[in-house]
Amino acid sequence: MTVQKIQSVCVYCGSRKGNKPYYEALAQNMGHLIASHNMHLVYGAGSIGLMGTVARAASEKGADVIGIIPEHLDAVEITQDGLAELHITDDMHERKKMMFDRSDAFIVLPGGLGTLDETMEMMTWAQLSLHKKPIVLVNYKDFWTPLVELIKHVVDDGFANPDHADLIKVVTTAEEAIEYLATYGGDYD
Repeated sequence: MTVQKIQSVCVYCGSRKGNKPYYEALAQNMGHLIASHNMHLVYGAGSIGLMGTVARAASEKGADVIGIIPEHLDAVEITQDGLAELHITDDMHERKKMMFDRSDAFIVLPGGLGTLDETMEMMTWAQLSLHKKPIVLVNYKDFWTPLVELIKHVVDDGFANPDHADLIKVVTTAEEAIEYLATYGGDYD
C-alpha cells in the first residue's frame, strides 16, 4: 500500500448560498483551511453560491484553485475570476471525470441536487472499486442527516453491504474534515 499526502481536494457544494448565513461561513472557513494545509482546491468554477465562496476564500489565502465547468454552465454560473487553472469542458460527464482525475479526495458541503449527484457518483465509484479516494461529508448543523439516515436505511433493508455506509466519512465541522484528510493514512490510487 502506498501512503500519499492529500494534495488536492475537490469540494462539492451548492451553487446557491442557502437561506442560513452559517452555510456561507462554513464554505469560507473550508476555503481558508484548504489553503492553510497547502492543498489545492478543485471545484465547479462558479463564482456564485457556496462554490464561489469556498473558491474565493481558498484563493485569498494562497491556495491554487482549479475550476472545471461545462460550456453550457459557463454563462449561468458566472465563472470565477483569478483561478490558477480554468478548464471548460464539453459536457457534465467530462467535467465530473476531470474533477475526479484532478483530486485526491472529496469534501461535501451543503448543496442541492447537483451536490447529491456528485456525492452519490463518487460513493458508487468507490463501491465498484474504481477508486479509494476519501469522501468526507460535512454534516454541519445536521444538514446531511437525512442522507446519512437514507444510506443506513438502504443498508438495513439489504440493498447495500454494511461496509458501503463506510464509503463516506461523516464529520460535523470543516476543521474535522481537513484534519481527517491531513492525517489520512490510506492508499487512494
